[in-house]
Amino acid sequence: MLDSFLFFLKATGAMMLLFTLAWCWARACNNYSLVDAFWAAGLLIMGLFFLLALSPWNGSKLLIALLFLCWSGRLTWHLSYRIAKAHPHEDRRYEQLRLVWKEKEALYSFLFFQAQAGSVILLTIPFFYIGKNPHPSWSRLEIAGCFLLLLGIFGEAIADHQLASFKKRTSSPKIVCEEGLWKYSRHPNYFFEMIIWMSFYLLASSAPGGWTTLYAPAIIIFLLIKVTGIPPAEAASLQSKGDAYRKYQEKTSMFIPWFSQKS
Repeated sequence: MLDSFLFFLKATGAMMLLFTLAWCWARACNNYSLVDAFWAAGLLIMGLFFLLALSPWNGSKLLIALLFLCWSGRLTWHLSYRIAKAHPHEDRRYEQLRLVWKEKEALYSFLFFQAQAGSVILLTIPFFYIGKNPHPSWSRLEIAGCFLLLLGIFGEAIADHQLASFKKRTSSPKIVCEEGLWKYSRHPNYFFEMIIWMSFYLLASSAPGGWTTLYAPAIIIFLLIKVTGIPPAEAASLQSKGDAYRKYQEKTSMFIPWFSQKS
C-alpha cells in the first residue's frame, strides 16, 4: 500500500511539473488552448508508463500499449495541429474563462492547469491496474476490450477525417456536414470517444481491483454530453449555421448513431 502511494505521489509530482511548464508556455503565448494538447500528451505519457513500468511485459500488455499509443498519439497530434492552426486565436472556452478569472487570471489559470494534471492521474488509473495484472493469458474481458478499442480508434479517426474533408470542400461555414457517420450522429467523434473509454474499463476489469475504475468512463461521458463536449459544440454550430443546424438537430441523433428521423 505504501509503495503504491509513493508511486502515485511521484507520478502526480511529475504531472504537476509538466503542467506548470505548460502554464508558463501558455502565458508566454497568451493562449490557454495549449492545455488541451498537454492534457492529451499527459494521458499518453502516464498511460504508457503505467502499462509498461509496473510488471514484466507480455503479449497482451504490449498489444494494449500499442493500441493505446495509436489512440493517444493521434489525439495529441490532432489537438496540437488544431491549436497551432488556430493560433493566435484562442478556444472560446478559455476566452470565457478569462472573463470569469478577471484580475486573478494568473492564479486561477495556474490552478486550472494543475487541475488538468490531477485529472490525467485520475483518468489513467485504469492503466495502473492493467499494468499490474499478473495474468499473462488473455481473458474474455481483455478480448472484448481490445475489440472495442479498435472500433473506437477507427470510428473516431473516420469521423474526424470525414469532417475535415467536408470542410476542405465547402467554402460556406453555414453548410452542415451530413456525410458518412455525420448523417447518423451529430457528434460521432464523441460517441467513439465514449467507446474508447469503455474499452479501457473492460481492460482494467480483467485485473484484480480494476472494476473500481468505472468512474473514469463515467467522468468522460458526463463531460462529453453535459460540459465540455456537446453543449459548446452545439452552441457554436447554432451560432454559425443557424436554421440549417436546427433542421439537422431535428432529424439527426445527438450522440448514438441512428437513422434519420425524417426522410
